[in-house]
Amino acid sequence: MATDEGVRLQKVLAAAGLASRRGAEEMITDGRVEVNGRLVTELGTRVDPVTDVIRVDGSRIPPQRDHVYLALNKPRGVVSTLDDPQGRPTVKEFLPRKAGRLFHVGRLDADTEGLLILTNDGDFAQRLSHPSFEIDKEYLVEVAGAMDGQALKDLAKGVSLEDGFIQPDKVKLVSRTGSKTMIRLTLHSGRNRVVRRLLEAVGYSVERLARLRVGPIRLGNLKIGETRDLTAAELGALYDQAGL
Repeated sequence: MATDEGVRLQKVLAAAGLASRRGAEEMITDGRVEVNGRLVTELGTRVDPVTDVIRVDGSRIPPQRDHVYLALNKPRGVVSTLDDPQGRPTVKEFLPRKAGRLFHVGRLDADTEGLLILTNDGDFAQRLSHPSFEIDKEYLVEVAGAMDGQALKDLAKGVSLEDGFIQPDKVKLVSRTGSKTMIRLTLHSGRNRVVRRLLEAVGYSVERLARLRVGPIRLGNLKIGETRDLTAAELGALYDQAGL
């Protein structure tokens, strides 16, 4: 943390959208702000907004970077890439024109809808997608038929697939009728089509699949085909979860 150079801490907090400059000053004097693990109460404190780890009330404030971080509610039938040789619809159709080239954080296959995070920060995307930082993801799954209790137990215990054993973090029954069953499934794995393969392994075919959450980022009320910017709090939580 710099003392004679850098940017004033209250300016960094205000730029992050947490409060006005005056409100940011009150956060500091009230003892709510930490820089690199140290409580800071002096208003003259200067920081490096790129390298210093800043927290307010324990929540990480992401470093100032000139990048785009978007959440998209990807429609079904759309591929996660910006270009497709087969001519299928791509996520490019749903992104702001000024966004430029974006990387996806954990792709969704064409038949899966829901939360997709996109950014032009390649290092950030690569870090979050790396197997050593398998961030938990939550899905809403609709399967054909009434899924019996034994199948739910087998799913919760874990299944041996062709590429190894995998056990969901959480399996929750949402609803069950004679023609379909809805469950919520949480897991860390980023293996290809892993949710569909898990359900097939216990004898059920996935009719519809939607991702509701990636780590601390939730789909919420975002409409299908719409995007929004990640908030500073969401981005800071992702930085923490990925060990950035």
